[in-house]
Amino acid sequence: MAGKLYIVGTPIGNLEDFSPRGRRILSEVDFIAAEDTRVTIKLLNHLGISKPMVAYFEHNKKERGNTVIEKILSGESCAIVTDAGMPAISDPGEDLIRECHERGIEVESVPGPTAFATALALSGMNSGRFCFEGFLSVNKPSRKQHLDEIKNEKRTMIFYEAPHKLIKTLNDMYATFGERNIAIVREITKIHETVMRTSFSEAIEFYKQNEPRGEYVLIIEGAKEETVSYTLSDAVVLAKKLMNNGMSTSLAAKEAAATTGIKKSEIYKQMLD
Repeated sequence: MAGKLYIVGTPIGNLEDFSPRGRRILSEVDFIAAEDTRVTIKLLNHLGISKPMVAYFEHNKKERGNTVIEKILSGESCAIVTDAGMPAISDPGEDLIRECHERGIEVESVPGPTAFATALALSGMNSGRFCFEGFLSVNKPSRKQHLDEIKNEKRTMIFYEAPHKLIKTLNDMYATFGERNIAIVREITKIHETVMRTSFSEAIEFYKQNEPRGEYVLIIEGAKEETVSYTLSDAVVLAKKLMNNGMSTSLAAKEAAATTGIKKSEIYKQMLD
């Protein structure tokens, strides 16, 4: 009988955030697939757990993924963990999870903290509708294409960024999106957790004077809805076009009022005059 893959969320900074269930699963599985075994061993030592580990990361995911799959198919259970947060979120774990589903291997979630959702909650920005965009590519054409594709996105946008690329990213976003309100959240759940609510131009000036440190989540307001202002003259022209198409004066005035926001009575009076 095949084993099972557990997707185990790990703390994004504060080890106290690790769940009792997560601790139990790590102590019960046969082995752990870790993004960086040097990071995961610190968590295991903190928990007093000793388990065999397989390093599974972006540059060896195909080869090691096959190893993990074969071990699970042979009956072993595995927990996949990332350095911080939920595996498969901006992480190669999604490939392993997809292959497990395709091979009929049972996959079970053991939820933990996720940086983008925590940052959005901290930011106070509009969370009714949002999209997670992950990391921008370091490839210049791909980076530009990504930003161009979402410059008119009306939902709140969320990005991850490393400190050494933060200023370039802010400049590229400012050039593409124009001035926007943003929240810059760093070092979530750690001692130096901070939330800066600002604008692109102010943030760029700030980080020219203050070297970026720590891991960042950028929360960016969506593009504003374009509003069209109509005059009474515009409404009358529209109503007359509707009349030319066979609509009565009263109904044409009503339709023009619904489109322009101008009172029907004013449009109707002007048409009669």
